[in-house]
Amino acid sequence: MMDQETRMDHRKKLVKEATKGYFADLNATRRHGGKKWIAPPVLIREDKSLYLPDISGTPLDSPDKVHTTDLCLGKVSVISMLSSKISEIQCKMYVEPTVNEYNDHAHFQHIQINLQENPLKSMLVSFFASNIKKTLPKEQWGRYLISGQNMDYIREDLALENRHIAYVYLVDTACRIRWAACGDPQPQEINSLRQCTSVLLKRLTP
Repeated sequence: MMDQETRMDHRKKLVKEATKGYFADLNATRRHGGKKWIAPPVLIREDKSLYLPDISGTPLDSPDKVHTTDLCLGKVSVISMLSSKISEIQCKMYVEPTVNEYNDHAHFQHIQINLQENPLKSMLVSFFASNIKKTLPKEQWGRYLISGQNMDYIREDLALENRHIAYVYLVDTACRIRWAACGDPQPQEINSLRQCTSVLLKRLTP
């Protein structure tokens, strides 16, 4: 019985180690200015990257829920995770140069996810959806999702630890996270997002 328990415990540790992603490793070593980790200057290798978990939400242009997996497949996506006014400001600083440069590219998109895991907050955000529409161009409404999804099961692997700050992910056409940042943006992080996006888009050019 003890041997079986020992084997199971060892197996759990091996599985955890094998599935531990880039962010878990970086979390253990990087601390800078209150940030949990610093965005990588280059793309995360495919074999080290995690797949973006499927997040469902209601877009501004429809009452029907959509899924990020469906939205992201075949596109290079910059994803802004919004949860507070501070996170909105931070996300805008991160993504604005990249969005301005590549928004007209056929294979690029910017997805905003207003994530409110508290049911009451999620309901309040839904009530104010019409106000959010006024701040966005109409063509962006289908890529602005209001979500109340519980993220507890994937929070650690994605380093989604602080419910108040910004998280920005660059996702490739196969839904792999190839770059990520959090908190207050640093100039080199803003630039690396733009450069990494450029690399992924160039790889799609015949």
